[in-house]
Amino acid sequence: MIDDLDRRILGALQKNNRLSFAELADFVGSSAASCMRRVNKLRADGVIIADICLLDSKALGKSLTIVVTVELDRERLDLVDDFKRAMRAAKEVSQCYMVTGDADFVLVVVVEDVEAFDVFIKTKLYTNANVRKFRSLIALDRVKFEPRVLV
Repeated sequence: MIDDLDRRILGALQKNNRLSFAELADFVGSSAASCMRRVNKLRADGVIIADICLLDSKALGKSLTIVVTVELDRERLDLVDDFKRAMRAAKEVSQCYMVTGDADFVLVVVVEDVEAFDVFIKTKLYTNANVRKFRSLIALDRVKFEPRVLV
C-alpha cells in the first residue's frame, strides 16, 4: 500500500530523479535511510518501472510531433498484436495507446519534418493491410509535457 510519504517521494522523483537520498529526505520531510528503503521497495514492487532521461526532441532535430489516430480493419487478436509489435519497433513512435472509441490506437510520432512523416506513413501505415484508415494531427505548440502520473 502506498502511503502519503510514498506519494511525496514519488512526486519528488518524478520532478527530479537525480536527487540524493539526503536531498530527497529534506524535500519530503523524512530520513535518508527511510527514503532509500522506500524507493528500493517501490522499485521492487514495480511502482517505479524505470529511471529515464527526458530529451528535448527539437534540440535533437526532431521538430515535428504528430498525433495519429488509427482504425484497424479487423480486430483479431493476432492482427492487433502484429500492429502493437510494429509500433513498438517503429523508432518514430514515441507513444502508442490502444484506446476505446472511434479509433483503435493513438500514436505520438516525433520526426524531423514532413518528409520524414511521409516516409513513416508510407512504410508503417500504408503497408499494413490491417490499417483501415488513420488521421494525423500536427502539434503546433507543446502546452504541457509531463509524462508522469500525478500522485
